[in-house]
Amino acid sequence: MYVPFDTLPADSRIWIYQANRPLTASEKEVAVAALEGFCESWTAHQHALKTSFTIEHDQFIVLATDEDYHQPSGCSIDSSVRALKDLQDRIGLDFFDRSRVAFLVNGQVTTHSLPRLKAVFEAGELNPGTLTFDNLVPSRGDLAQRWKTPVEKTWLAKYLPDSTLVSNRKQE
Repeated sequence: MYVPFDTLPADSRIWIYQANRPLTASEKEVAVAALEGFCESWTAHQHALKTSFTIEHDQFIVLATDEDYHQPSGCSIDSSVRALKDLQDRIGLDFFDRSRVAFLVNGQVTTHSLPRLKAVFEAGELNPGTLTFDNLVPSRGDLAQRWKTPVEKTWLAKYLPDSTLVSNRKQE
């Protein structure tokens, strides 16, 4: 059963899918229709799940389910992955490329490949305070509180030049 995203409890489980590029307006319309249909019929062991989704920054699809209402099963989670794969085939996006990391720069999402990160930080295109997205946050509440995090507080800090880390420590 589909419900508005903001009506789900903060502890609702989420899955975040990052697209390889922003959705266009027409692709977003297709995605909204497909995801509403999927959420309306999403079940686990013939029990309806209370579900929703949101599209953030035109580049992230966040699926959610209220586990207190009914627990999703492995098969139901697999069905959500199939729904996202079907959607990506329909609109020509990739929601499963884990080789690119997203950052929020001047209000816009930009992505960089893992092998290029060290060079991007050394060139000063990104810095320790640049926000990145932790697409592994587990709940709707965490999405609001911890999804966007400064690079220096994530595993990405290992790509920062040592001089950047030292100068930031002195400022603290």
